[in-house]
Amino acid sequence: MIYTVTFNPALDYILELDKLEVGKIQKSKSELILPGGKGINVSIVLTNLEIGNVALGFKAGFVGEEIERLLRNMRVETDFIKIENSNSRINVKVSANEETAINANGPEITEEKVSELLEKLKNLNENDFLVLSGSIPKSLKDDIYEKICNTVRTKNVKIVVDATKNLLVQSLKYNPFLIKPNNEELGEIFGVDIHTKEDAYVYGRKLKEMGAKNVLVSMGKIGAVLIDENNNEYFVKSPEGKRVNTVGSGDSMVAGFIAGYIKFNDYEKALKMGVSAGTASALSKYLAKKEEVYNLFDNL
Repeated sequence: MIYTVTFNPALDYILELDKLEVGKIQKSKSELILPGGKGINVSIVLTNLEIGNVALGFKAGFVGEEIERLLRNMRVETDFIKIENSNSRINVKVSANEETAINANGPEITEEKVSELLEKLKNLNENDFLVLSGSIPKSLKDDIYEKICNTVRTKNVKIVVDATKNLLVQSLKYNPFLIKPNNEELGEIFGVDIHTKEDAYVYGRKLKEMGAKNVLVSMGKIGAVLIDENNNEYFVKSPEGKRVNTVGSGDSMVAGFIAGYIKFNDYEKALKMGVSAGTASALSKYLAKKEEVYNLFDNL
């Protein structure tokens, strides 16, 4: 089974405008309310690809209940921990001439609630996947992913980490199955700019030397590179098309890669599935559907 963890789920309130004019009252062309959060996005795309998974995380108040209701309507299995006397986030995203987002902070997560999550994770078994992705609330220390990795270290769980800076780097000692920085995040770790696939190979290998088994670097319209556990290097160019909404495309790549790995047991095909899923989401108003992913995959 695949388990995703989202510490800070949200309702994304998405407004479409022709142009955002600051300081003026405007009417939107359309509105959409969707469940959000990087781990949640991974779960949704996995479900769309008919790969079973469970979304773990925290919910608070009426917003948290609505997030869970929407996910269940999408056939996503959930097992959230409830936080009392607070509310999960509502994020506002404006799609206009440029994409603008205002993300809320989210509820405080106590040590007691973190312990509840760790107890759940102790039930994971060999060959389960555990996806850790996204930011964490201010109430948590940045060693939380490290704590989770340490909790499942003896279980032979395939850990997938899609995070920035310390959240990612501190997990490397536990030899995660896959890490997926984008080129900007990769450059930030080493204090360099990553513009080409050659750069991504060089610095991706450094993360592999630090402990990651497989390093997947997403590079937007360029595509993605993979350095697999056997030290093979792969590059897949992103398919052409008009990018409609890039939110969630990196999460979709993670979901596609895992789905491809499970289906084909082949790293190059897993990379192609990852790029197809990431691109399919970027070309859509929301996250990729199965048909959209396979249409791109079949033509790569």
